[in-house]
Amino acid sequence: MTTAAQASGIKRTVIVVLAFIVLIVVGFISRIFQPTILSPAEMQANGTMVFQQPRQVTDFSLVDHTGAPFTRESVTGQWTLVFFGFTFCPDICPTTMVELNEFMQLIEGTEVEDQFQVVMVTVDPGRDSVEQLASYVPFFNPDFLGVTGEFLDIHRFATELNTPFRRVPGGGENYQMDHSANIVLINPRGDYHGFVKAPLDLPKMKLTLRSMVADWDRQGF
Repeated sequence: MTTAAQASGIKRTVIVVLAFIVLIVVGFISRIFQPTILSPAEMQANGTMVFQQPRQVTDFSLVDHTGAPFTRESVTGQWTLVFFGFTFCPDICPTTMVELNEFMQLIEGTEVEDQFQVVMVTVDPGRDSVEQLASYVPFFNPDFLGVTGEFLDIHRFATELNTPFRRVPGGGENYQMDHSANIVLINPRGDYHGFVKAPLDLPKMKLTLRSMVADWDRQGF
């Protein structure tokens, strides 16, 4: 074999080895940035409960803070994080809204950054009008939606999502509402998919919700 042929063979060998190394590195980097698929037990340990069989939500008719109808169609086509709160809430509600905004910032740059919407449904429709929600909800994030409606319609919606609430006796016009701080998960088909338990642990929430979406996509829903 001539020297030129030997050099050409060495060159081809080096190229093949480098290409193999590049494939390994790319695969490793890809795995790093792909969400980990967690088991239901792992998700529950991290604060997220996902139902084995999502529960269908019946039709509802509410209104968002822009005055537009808020129906079952409003929660289809993407994942929806629903928080039941009220604008006169002194602590839990503003804290949760801030945390939900931080969560949306936390998932920026990931494969799920455009797959979630956040909705705050009032448990105090007597005071939380469309105008009241319009001055409150966008303060936390201009993309968040505030939702109100008739009391019985909201109560029915909350009951389907296992999120009870009640008015605290006393307080006069400055009454308070007793409600859950859990975050309800509605899947892109508009079904009740599970919930994230309060208090929120945002890094764990990011991990579990990315896993939830990846598992949903993997199953081809």
